[in-house]
Amino acid sequence: MLERMTKDVDRRGFLRMVGAMSAAAAITGSVAACGGPSSTGGSTHSGSTPNAGGTIEAGISYTLSSGFDPMTSSGATPVAANMHVFEGLVDLDPVTREPYAALATAMPQRVDGTTYRVSLRKGATFHDGSAVTADDVVFSFTRILDPKNASLMVQFLPFLDSVRAVDASTVEFKLKYAFPLFPTRVSVVKIVPKKIVQADQKAFDAKPVGSGPYRLVEATKQDKIVFARWDKYNGSRPAKAAAMNWRLVDNNTARVNALVSGRVEAIEDVPYVDVATVKGKAETESVQSFGNLFLMFNYARKPFDDKRIRQALHYALDVDKIVTTAMYGQGIASTSYLQPSHPDYHRAATVYSHDPAKAKELLAAAGASGLKVTLTTTNTGWVNDIAPLIKESWDAIGVKTTLDVGESSGQYAKVDAGNFQVMAAPGDPSVFGNDADLLLSWFYGAGVWTTKRFRWAGSPQDVQVRGLLDQAARTSDQSARSRYWGQAIDVIADQAVLYPIVHRKLPTAWESAKLSGFKPLPTTGLSFLGVSTT
Repeated sequence: MLERMTKDVDRRGFLRMVGAMSAAAAITGSVAACGGPSSTGGSTHSGSTPNAGGTIEAGISYTLSSGFDPMTSSGATPVAANMHVFEGLVDLDPVTREPYAALATAMPQRVDGTTYRVSLRKGATFHDGSAVTADDVVFSFTRILDPKNASLMVQFLPFLDSVRAVDASTVEFKLKYAFPLFPTRVSVVKIVPKKIVQADQKAFDAKPVGSGPYRLVEATKQDKIVFARWDKYNGSRPAKAAAMNWRLVDNNTARVNALVSGRVEAIEDVPYVDVATVKGKAETESVQSFGNLFLMFNYARKPFDDKRIRQALHYALDVDKIVTTAMYGQGIASTSYLQPSHPDYHRAATVYSHDPAKAKELLAAAGASGLKVTLTTTNTGWVNDIAPLIKESWDAIGVKTTLDVGESSGQYAKVDAGNFQVMAAPGDPSVFGNDADLLLSWFYGAGVWTTKRFRWAGSPQDVQVRGLLDQAARTSDQSARSRYWGQAIDVIADQAVLYPIVHRKLPTAWESAKLSGFKPLPTTGLSFLGVSTT
């Protein structure tokens, strides 16, 4: 599950008062995209000179929650690290999210409706000095397709039938059906060295070997990740610094202090409460993201199988108050599954404005007077700030609400066992890709969410949504594809089994006098592809 984790939020004023009165504890929480001229070629600081021998110092919000194997890794820190260590055949620019040929010499070429070929970049090498070959590419894809490997990425490749090496530098893909998004979707697969992974997968997971511009030198779970430039890299995104030290600083106050004191030159996830203060000391920008806070209902547990109950609890929410009070304006109320800045944004037919009277009417119509709800939440810092306001809104319409706050792993263990009523949690699959098919499939495709979490699988609406997604995936007509996605979003919004209440902004801060070409991301993490010290 993609969830952001933050710690030790300094809640001021109203938040301290509400937090003290509520049962919510302010502790931690968790989740979990590659650069080009447009994202890394920003203007340099006036009068600065790039220092090719410099070391980039960064403050990262999360400790290491998993290994680095790109087949299974979804933690915020390893995913961000992997974009510097690994390459796909195609990668996405971290800022613009536009695709570009990475290990491939060009975007995949279509041979026929269900066949594509890719040629590899000449002279590309892994960090052990071995050449990247077609066999490595085939291995990287087939290990993901193998069910016994339980890869996170397999859900994004339902169309892929087989992969074969045509020769040492050419790979051919056979699809089960025509999938027009194939040229960009291959970006979810990072190419790994077959020999090294087969020799010791666990060692590879702990200290990965890729073909990217930086190689990983060491990683200490609660402390730091150290990178060094890979001098044999010959792709389009070379490292412009000699090394990087990522300090893993999950304490919000300590991370801000590290930037202000000059210990680091960039930090992600500036606490909302500190954005105004940090702006006076460093370049600070908040980027609108797909990342959201959603409500998820246990469809298998009455009365939450009744959409009137689900809709009522959405209409009860004062989302404007949540955004202004808990998020300091760093978010927008959701009017769709997608945020308005997304290229395929479609305003949903059902938009949940703050309407307590309508919420009460729906509850009464459903015979749910005296409803008691336990709201399960992860202890992510910004979610902890919002949870008391959700309780306040629901209490105001007569729904007695109890907050159940805990570590992400424990809370999802309850969810997977079916021991929950309603969950509020953060999610952001956009780190893996930005097309609407991928974003919708993450929660609503055939997978763990519909079957083990909100337990919607097999319902008429679930079948309808999957049918619309399948129609969209198989059409080459962009307008028709957008129409199918819009129809799916309308059903998802109306049913509200899992649906966002707010899409958040991601504040990033950096020393523009010390970093040349740095840009903040619309996803979790930091990117230093093409960034130099000065």
